[in-house]
Amino acid sequence: MALDGAFLHGVLHEIKEVALGARVDKIAQPSREEIILHLRWRGGSSKLLISAAAGSPRIHFTKEAPENPKAPPMFCMLLRKHLGGAKLLDIRQQALDRICFLDFEAVNELGDLVTLTVAVEIMGRHSNIVLINQNGKVLDSIKRVDLETSSVRQVLPGMQYQLPPLQDKISLLDTTGEAAVERILTGREQELSKAVLENVMGLSPILCREAASFALKGQEDSNHSLSNLQKDRLVFFMNSLISTLASGNLTPTVVLEPEGRPRDFSFISITQYGPAMVTRPYPDCSSLLDDFYRQRDTMERMKQRSGDLLKLLVNTSERIARRIAAQEEELLRSESRETLREKGDLLSANLYALKKGDTKAVVEDFFKEESPMTEIELDICLTPVQNAQRYYALYRKADTAEKVLRQQIAHGREELAYVESVFDALTRCTTEAELTAIRQELSGQGYLRRSGEAKRQKVGKLPPLRYRSSEGYTILVGRNNLQNDQLTLKDSRNSDLWLHTQNIPGSHTIVVSGGDSIPPQTTMEAAALAAYHSKARDSSKVPVDYTLVRFVKKPSGAKPGKVIYDQYSTVFVTPDSQLHDQLVQE
Repeated sequence: MALDGAFLHGVLHEIKEVALGARVDKIAQPSREEIILHLRWRGGSSKLLISAAAGSPRIHFTKEAPENPKAPPMFCMLLRKHLGGAKLLDIRQQALDRICFLDFEAVNELGDLVTLTVAVEIMGRHSNIVLINQNGKVLDSIKRVDLETSSVRQVLPGMQYQLPPLQDKISLLDTTGEAAVERILTGREQELSKAVLENVMGLSPILCREAASFALKGQEDSNHSLSNLQKDRLVFFMNSLISTLASGNLTPTVVLEPEGRPRDFSFISITQYGPAMVTRPYPDCSSLLDDFYRQRDTMERMKQRSGDLLKLLVNTSERIARRIAAQEEELLRSESRETLREKGDLLSANLYALKKGDTKAVVEDFFKEESPMTEIELDICLTPVQNAQRYYALYRKADTAEKVLRQQIAHGREELAYVESVFDALTRCTTEAELTAIRQELSGQGYLRRSGEAKRQKVGKLPPLRYRSSEGYTILVGRNNLQNDQLTLKDSRNSDLWLHTQNIPGSHTIVVSGGDSIPPQTTMEAAALAAYHSKARDSSKVPVDYTLVRFVKKPSGAKPGKVIYDQYSTVFVTPDSQLHDQLVQE
């Protein structure tokens, strides 16, 4: 799934074709490890995304417009200072390694033209974005690497920039297919795909498996056991890769799991999976990377900004669960209260045989068959009558406790369900406005204290998510619990269709009927959207209830988002991200 050096070569070729000579118009840093350069040239403009995130390091053009923090980070401010208005002169790559350099012509503080370089190091958790001055010294980096982080190579302001050590691999940019295969076959003995990965620079595991699959026709064999025909096929494959990289005629392809989830990608067509996977070609490398990482990066960005809320909700959920467990344990003890009343009755019936100072009473238990003798503990400081009254008092306390505990447990379970619903909505947040709305909701419910500045902050009204079914009906989906209440109880009409996942936290979904009877196809599409916007997004055969809005009611005093309904039907659907993309309206 990682971006390899060969794919990076294709991305840089695309950027060169359109952006050389472009000016840096704006610079943004939407997350801790991500930079966006707004480039403008005669006749066009685009946004160049550079990410050093451990799970998704990359560089490509993007159409996404992520929200920026209110206060730009220090590295962003540094880039704005040095690269604002700079001209992109050149883009270079270190062989087929995952390191590239963007050279900019900029004006320094004295008004002189200087060449500054942005080094983009795509190396997993060691990925970095480094700004280098004309003398080769580091001005700063998005990740500072000191001695504690690495004893081999430090990246700190003022230090001379040094390249990471090159791997002992052969580059397809300056070799032939025959030479590459000779290197693969003479290396240590191992599976062919692993031998390709170990000896050829810039090829990802999926591309190495594709080479082995092509050469061996789907079989498994070591690099020392190839027949002449298999060697010829491997040479042909390597020459084909070299030709593709040299010409720039790539076929960017993403591999999708059967349910539509992206699994991997490459710059050539992938055939190794056969019918087990689906492949989808893209017109260019940037659009592939933009789509592939869009959902993952959005989730990661929101995770960073919602960390305090996630911690609050997890702690609150655990506290409620512990409280419910303690109450249920106490309720179990209170179920033996009838024994307390019986002891009081037995003592009252035998007062004549008891006296103050007795430690126990041995009496006939007429509540059982054959009236066996039983012992009842007594308080030596109390009279027989007071001991009987003590057991009656304990009985009344246990009886009252049972009623209160059942109410408290029911209330606790409702509260736990509410917290889980907020947690679910939080995991599906994609914008800062949605996070702010959830903060307001939690503040209104007393779970979160807000500072004076946060209270004064004005939050625009968020509209519900809007879709249009294939038959032309408008489908609305709530973003959070407060919006769910507004959508279902105030904005909808009685004849509209209401949908929600059965006993699973999720969003209220409304199909605007306009007085019509909703056709089955639209109902199924709305049900799939309701499942997609729920905790069951990654499941299959999700139960979704649907009914008319007139049958949906809100219990008195219920938490936001809580409703009850009757006269409903249920369908089973599988959440579909492609359907979401197809029906969503911007």
